[in-house]
Amino acid sequence: MAETSADILVVDDDARLRALLQRFLTEQGHRVAVAGDATEARAAIEAMAFDLLVLDVMMPGETGLQLAEHLRREGHETPILMLTARGAPDDRVAGFEHGADDYLAKPFDPRELALRIRTILRRAAPRAAPAALPEGPMQLGQRWFDAERCELRGPDGTQRLTGGEAALLTALARRAGEVLSREEIAVALGTPDAGERSVDVQVTRLRRKIEVDPREPRFLHTIRHKGYVLRPGP
Repeated sequence: MAETSADILVVDDDARLRALLQRFLTEQGHRVAVAGDATEARAAIEAMAFDLLVLDVMMPGETGLQLAEHLRREGHETPILMLTARGAPDDRVAGFEHGADDYLAKPFDPRELALRIRTILRRAAPRAAPAALPEGPMQLGQRWFDAERCELRGPDGTQRLTGGEAALLTALARRAGEVLSREEIAVALGTPDAGERSVDVQVTRLRRKIEVDPREPRFLHTIRHKGYVLRPGP
């Protein structure tokens, strides 16, 4: 049984793989819907709120990357796990750049898929702030990060964070003022094999939400040859 039961949408143009994944994930305790292309996926997403999307990258017509990018632009923050036959570092980075939370190359062991899904769901689930976090929301200029709710609040209201962005900001806030290496950040994100460039992409995405000018960051700083550090303040 799955540690956390979830509503999952699997989108893949390979009917055999769709059926295998639906059966396997159902056996893991999840509720699984399937779609053969982006059009079917959109209809399913409009009809139901899913906890996780599993998208094949290479689909005829609109690709998984294009679908993920569109969903993020439309404000959908559902975690996305990309599946692809192309597992080179540049391909993984492209997945993260288009809004994916994790990336798994084909062929894969179903047990690894199950583990990655559990990691994503744990990361996305609301949870109490770690004991080492400062009490109460953390100030980042005119915005405040509430680790308990995984929310970023500011003058323009509450801004949504993806699961990866919330995990990254929480990890940095837990050790505010300390430099975290890219390897440490990757572990905190639950993607230790994603590579340094993938961490950089997540940092770039987060900066767009917490910085007035992401090119001149006030709070999330790059420490050359070492990693990143969060320095909160007014």
